[in-house]
Amino acid sequence: MAWTDNLPAVRGKLLLNEPLGPYTWFRVGGAADALFIPADADDLADFLKALPEDVPVTAIGVGSNLIVRDGGVEGVVIRLAGRAWGQVTTDGVTVTAGAGALDSMVARASAKAGIAGLEFYAGIPGSIGGALTMNAGCYGSETKDVLVSAWGLNRKGERVELALADFGYTYRHSNAPADIIWVEATYRGTPDAPEAVAARINEITERREKTQPIREKTGGSTFKNPDGHSSWKLVDEAGWRGKLHAAPAPHGGGGAKFSELHSNFMINPGEATAADIEGLGEAVRADVLAKTGVQLNWEIKRIGRP
Repeated sequence: MAWTDNLPAVRGKLLLNEPLGPYTWFRVGGAADALFIPADADDLADFLKALPEDVPVTAIGVGSNLIVRDGGVEGVVIRLAGRAWGQVTTDGVTVTAGAGALDSMVARASAKAGIAGLEFYAGIPGSIGGALTMNAGCYGSETKDVLVSAWGLNRKGERVELALADFGYTYRHSNAPADIIWVEATYRGTPDAPEAVAARINEITERREKTQPIREKTGGSTFKNPDGHSSWKLVDEAGWRGKLHAAPAPHGGGGAKFSELHSNFMINPGEATAADIEGLGEAVRADVLAKTGVQLNWEIKRIGRP
């Protein structure tokens, strides 16, 4: 009997062979063997405890920084979505946010409460779970500057709490155990006038709208910035801005390209496949390395079978 024939009972949604493309910003990718959207943390904990240990589990948020490969994803994909996962509360200068809350919502809730320090989250197109995992940041600030602690569930469904120091954060990287599915984060900002915080958020939002292809099927920043370099500049100087690239048959589709607006953002201009998008990234990495000797490393997460 296949493991999918004997899945634990849940209160949330459990879907078999669910195409993941619609759940990602790129709108590409194959199906998950199973997709679980838990009702709340207890539902998730019970499910993880009951799921056979050899079944792989992958957590995703809003799919803004993600390429799901065309062959789909083995095991269970867990998506944190819905009201239970998106709560944001404030108390004094403390902000508590569910892992499914959008970074931009957390920035706005902080502004409303007169809490400064989390404005940069308005410029990040993801959710808090992803921000915790990769020390998300932009415009000179990052998650580690404001995080106090977070808790989540490990693969066995046990609660795990980490203080800031336990994350071992560096640039776009955390040393936290990879199997933790984040549930909630606690941040501490500084007091400020709500209208002053809101003004800074508006500035970030406007800057982003002018410089990034946010209305396109995109994935945010493709590559981390190498020491002493800007990724967009390396991509641009290698001649890849706006240049369409398709994977060879039979894996290719309509092709993908780096945006004319910002050359560290890949876009799916129409009917790209995941192979087109990942293949473009790999072609650019190889070309930039050959031309400059600089190694570009992926910031976008890639999951699944080719």
